[in-house]
Amino acid sequence: MRATAFDCVVLDLKLPDMSGFDLIKEMQKDPALRALPIIVYTAADLTRSQETQLRRVAKSIIVKDVRSPERLLDEVTLFLHRVEANLPEPQRQLIESVRKNDPQLAGKRVLVVDDDIRNIFALTAVLERHGMQVYTAENGRDAIGLLDSTPGIDIVLMDVMMPELDGYETTRLIRQSGKYKNLPIISLTAKAMPGDREKSIESGSSDYISKPVNTDKLLSLLRVWLYR
Repeated sequence: MRATAFDCVVLDLKLPDMSGFDLIKEMQKDPALRALPIIVYTAADLTRSQETQLRRVAKSIIVKDVRSPERLLDEVTLFLHRVEANLPEPQRQLIESVRKNDPQLAGKRVLVVDDDIRNIFALTAVLERHGMQVYTAENGRDAIGLLDSTPGIDIVLMDVMMPELDGYETTRLIRQSGKYKNLPIISLTAKAMPGDREKSIESGSSDYISKPVNTDKLLSLLRVWLYR
């Protein structure tokens, strides 16, 4: 890394000569390496303190599982997008054109569930720019009703903080119906509080992202889940 400039590092924590934690510490000591994005790609079971320690320095933590190669590819792509600012304008336009015609997103039906109409407008604008067909609901009961009345929804973005029926309970109710057992549901929460991810997954969510939503990260998540 000192001899060659890199845009991103994918790091396993179990290395033969030193741990990934030790390598990160060494990188933090070097001003030239301190800002280099690190994606931790590990099969290790992390303790809460280890995860907190990594979150301070790593841009992303991916636990190896059946879909992790696709997730890893999207995460790396996400961080390499930063290099686009240095590309000539024609190449930047070409990349944007490819994204807008992304076959993994174009034509897919997404249900956005959020009680704040401003969030709905913001997400709808982003998703429609990528060719997605957007349906919206402002509460959990309307979301369940819309799913039942609209066949072919491909994925759901579920706000967890809603009055009366919150996103966790709405997700549980959706999962109770056998026909939705494989429907990807991504939880959106206002703050990345400790335990939020576990609570989301426990309720039946497929994945989790915190607000304010990072657009590129959201699109990466959508591609990962719609790719299956």
